[in-house]
Amino acid sequence: MSRWIRRTSLLGAAVATVALTAACGNTTTGPSQQSSGSPTTASATVPSTGAPLNVSEDQAKQLCDMLRPQLSDWRVQGPTLGKVAFNATVVQWAVQNGLFLPNERGVVDRVTTKSCSDVRDQTLSALEIPNMAAGLVAG
Repeated sequence: MSRWIRRTSLLGAAVATVALTAACGNTTTGPSQQSSGSPTTASATVPSTGAPLNVSEDQAKQLCDMLRPQLSDWRVQGPTLGKVAFNATVVQWAVQNGLFLPNERGVVDRVTTKSCSDVRDQTLSALEIPNMAAGLVAG
């Protein structure tokens, strides 16, 4: 029972995070969102001209490692709840790595295609989406 409550709380927090991220994406114009107190020395950059985000191999592995254990839950929950959890996971990964996803949601597809295509394929199947970007809330 506590696992369900914990997941419900996580999903609620994820929805709020996604909403805030989307709202921030609509009110800012570029790199001024980036915090100088980032806990990582991320090789990711916040593009101001739509240039692709740079993601290190460690960051890519981290995303794969965050998605992989959730696949069975998403298959059981179905695509609607699964997409909420997927968004929460991707937003958490992006925040931890200083990435600003509203500028380029396709980075998730590129990273997973290169680093964990099996996880990508299973995610697409479980969430019933054509690509990873389609599963993310628009910014």
